[in-house]
Amino acid sequence: DVQLQASGGGLVQPGGSLRLSCEASGFTFNAYHMSWFRQVPGKGFEWVSTLFSSGGYARYAGFVKGRFTISRDNSKNQLYLQMNNLEPEDTAVYYCVRGDNALGRRGQGTQVTVSS
Repeated sequence: DVQLQASGGGLVQPGGSLRLSCEASGFTFNAYHMSWFRQVPGKGFEWVSTLFSSGGYARYAGFVKGRFTISRDNSKNQLYLQMNNLEPEDTAVYYCVRGDNALGRRGQGTQVTVSS
């Protein structure tokens, strides 16, 4: 049974940092590209970043502007998203997704709130 559990969200002030983690199980983690998406109530499911299965190539949405870094530890079946210089517009529920598109399997997300 595929499971993806995101964690690490919280309330942070503008300019602050958070590190999201995603624990994956039930599939061969190192065989899949992995992604982070986010969703704001009333808005669509928005792609944030994708990391190739080997961990050697990453892609980011334009709004990231060098503030986020995606990484993975294939030995631990973990995906990460280091988010720096957070902005109020980054407030959303963040999901880790298996694959590189919104149709991939996802688990429960983690809420990130950026507010002073």
